[in-house]
Amino acid sequence: MKRLRHFLSSMVGRLFVILLLGMSVAAIGATMLATSKRQQEFERQNLNRIADRLQGYVNLLDGNPELRERLLEVGGPSVRALQPGARLGRADTALMEVLDDRPGPVSRAHVHFTSFRSCIPKLQDLLPPPPPGHRRHPRERDPAFIPPKCRAVDVTLNDGTLLKLALDSPAVAHNGILAVDPWFLTLLVLAIAVLAYIVARMASAPLQELAAAAEDLGDDLQRDPLPLRGPREVQRAAEAFNAMQHRLQRHLAERTQMLAAITHDLQTPLTRLRLRLENVSDEVLRERLIGDLAAMQALVREGLELARSAESAEQRAALDLDSLLESIVEDAAEGGADVVFEGGTGAVLMLRPLAMHRLFSNLVDNAVMYAHRVRVRVERSGGAITAMVSDDGPGLAEDQLEAVFDPFVRVETSRSRETGGAGLGLTIARALAEKDGARLWLRNRAEGGLEAVVQWPASAQVVPPGRAG
Repeated sequence: MKRLRHFLSSMVGRLFVILLLGMSVAAIGATMLATSKRQQEFERQNLNRIADRLQGYVNLLDGNPELRERLLEVGGPSVRALQPGARLGRADTALMEVLDDRPGPVSRAHVHFTSFRSCIPKLQDLLPPPPPGHRRHPRERDPAFIPPKCRAVDVTLNDGTLLKLALDSPAVAHNGILAVDPWFLTLLVLAIAVLAYIVARMASAPLQELAAAAEDLGDDLQRDPLPLRGPREVQRAAEAFNAMQHRLQRHLAERTQMLAAITHDLQTPLTRLRLRLENVSDEVLRERLIGDLAAMQALVREGLELARSAESAEQRAALDLDSLLESIVEDAAEGGADVVFEGGTGAVLMLRPLAMHRLFSNLVDNAVMYAHRVRVRVERSGGAITAMVSDDGPGLAEDQLEAVFDPFVRVETSRSRETGGAGLGLTIARALAEKDGARLWLRNRAEGGLEAVVQWPASAQVVPPGRAG
């Protein structure tokens, strides 16, 4: 039921329902109309046959006055003398309109519907008389029996003789407008449903492609533009999307160029300033000024790195995550840090190698900065691949676990043993992770310390060569 509601809430589902209902009503209505037309044509032909029989019999009576009594006694095909006492019903205008165009006395005939018993002799008149003392048991009427239609015809012959005739005909079955073959209806609705679903998918395909392109744009601003194909409205939407992508690329490039220019222009005066600070005689003041200068250089460097992380056009490739993390851990351990890689899964993912190296280097460096012991591991759960960088540091307050990802946000000094960076390391790390389809978050460990978690969905994993099968 939930999947059905989800389908009906989508554009495909709504278009499908609208097309299904509209096309079904139109098709069933057309079928009913055709059935009604066929019924009317059959009734018209039946009236012509009845008029032919009546005209033939009346012409025979009109042309043979000497045999008239005998012919009335014998009767003709479906025509005979009307039984006395017959009660007349409504006039049969349809048959009289047909007779009006016929030559002879029938053109002046008056036709009324009457009981079908008026067209046949009474049963006791047809059967021999029963023996004395015998009683006839009443016979039940067959439910499937459809009585014939009986008409009372008043016709005046050319010699002025008025005749009252009984005209019978088989009843015409009226199926009604809803009497359609159920198998035909089933096949019709199924065919319409398939057609409606195909049309709905075709109509929503450009929107789905546009939505997928928008999602990809969030991960890769340098993706290929949308192809200009389909109806005119779809092409205009694709052109607008491509124009938006181009403007974003230009603005980001301009920002990066500006930051690069600022960084380049600041390098020389900052270097000159550092050299001059070496000549400061006050050692305490000199160390403070050099620290401030280092923080300024880090701020400029990390700001440029943040901009480049969003603009990077590095291509994804099959990357052995375990090997990458092992190399980063080895580099950190060679620097004297207590960092250990505890184990992996052998997962191979489509990632940007340089970006992932920068991501996990930031996470490991951040953990080493605030803790004594760092452990790195990779796990597989439900198809998802999760990499974790754990430390034994003081951890963070719950309200800071998400806030530290904001630019230039620094944690309280109680967590840090050193000055640290400019507050952009985790911001850069999350930007790199999200661009490769991963989630990055922080959580406090139950045994103490902080843990950075990077998780990829199962769709990011690829089968490495030599392991397929």
